[in-house]
Amino acid sequence: MTRQAYLDEIKDYLYGDATVAKIWGVATPALSEPQPPTEFPDYSKGSRYTCRDSEFWTSGFFPGSLYTLLARSEKYPEYFPSEKINPVKLEYAAKWWAEGMAKHKNKTDNHDLGFMLVPSFETEYLRSGSEKSKDILIKGANSLASRFDEKVGCIRSWDELFPIKEEGCRTSSFDKDLVVIIDNMCNLNLLYMGAELSGDSRLADIATTHAETTLKNHFRDDWSSYHVVMYDRETGKAKDKFTFQGYADESGWTRGQAWGILGYIETYIYTKDKTFLDAALSITKYYLSKLPEDGVPPWDFDAPDKHIRDVSSGMAAAFGMLKIYECIKDEEILNSALKLVSDCIKLAYNKKATLNDDGTVELGPTDTILSKSTFINNPDVIEEWRTFDHGLVYADYYFLMIGNKLLELGLYK
Repeated sequence: MTRQAYLDEIKDYLYGDATVAKIWGVATPALSEPQPPTEFPDYSKGSRYTCRDSEFWTSGFFPGSLYTLLARSEKYPEYFPSEKINPVKLEYAAKWWAEGMAKHKNKTDNHDLGFMLVPSFETEYLRSGSEKSKDILIKGANSLASRFDEKVGCIRSWDELFPIKEEGCRTSSFDKDLVVIIDNMCNLNLLYMGAELSGDSRLADIATTHAETTLKNHFRDDWSSYHVVMYDRETGKAKDKFTFQGYADESGWTRGQAWGILGYIETYIYTKDKTFLDAALSITKYYLSKLPEDGVPPWDFDAPDKHIRDVSSGMAAAFGMLKIYECIKDEEILNSALKLVSDCIKLAYNKKATLNDDGTVELGPTDTILSKSTFINNPDVIEEWRTFDHGLVYADYYFLMIGNKLLELGLYK
């Protein structure tokens, strides 16, 4: 199909009332509460969202989704139903939901501060110049930087390894080991942002060093990525490589590959170092080569149960590909991104939601825009932790971000 054919095919899904209704319908009940939310949507298996405390790494995505719609309503009002949702009320909702995340700017025991803070507070800073948001981003960047190990050249991801099964698990020592996961590439944007806002180049240097170290140790010859690399803090060398969320230690856990695409193209955007652009392109080539006939990524490219999908991986990867296109205007990359979005919509879009003229919502049978994602399906993990074939808050967030990015690129007139 041509670029225009794909754009025409996905347009109503990206910008239609049913998509906005999902976010607005979940958001509005909290607006009448006396205090901002302290629990945030995470995943929806079958119907309503399961929520997590604000400490959980996904907590920033739902406020970020509201901010994505707010940015759309202000920059591209013709692609937002302002006649049904008052933009002033939307702004209030975005700020109300984000308020519970602000306190995490001083959090030093979590590597996911980028995921937690950037989706809301970057958008608020860019739209209003908010000093509060600027302070949150700078302090959050410094909190994340506190986890950097100079000997290894990486930011610590986990303080310790999780016991994923009843016995025979790997273990780690906080003092001796540094555990790094590929996901951490997508938190580096907070450091670069903090450097730009504060003038402290040390933050950007830490981000770049982490990206360089990860490039040396996380990728195989075919550009697939390990999920976890554990380093020896005394020598600075990688001592073990394995998976926590993927099918096997040497398999291609699909969302990990998407984090690589997105993380490296964002690193390139900040540094203009072609090494990182080449990395993003190489990971993208691997990713596209492994997609099945229907174009929707399985949860792990090497798992036997390929009927179990991960649409959240597809959305993060497609968003990363659009950023690559923004940098180098490669039409093949653009077409691949649009096809990936289209294929995921065909399999996973939840159509049944209604946005009424008065702004009220009928959510339908499930809270999420998209289904068919997988949080974790490692066959060795404790059974109660395995969650797959459900909606995920960050699948919806990147779906909305894709819609905004296509508008920014001028692909819809």
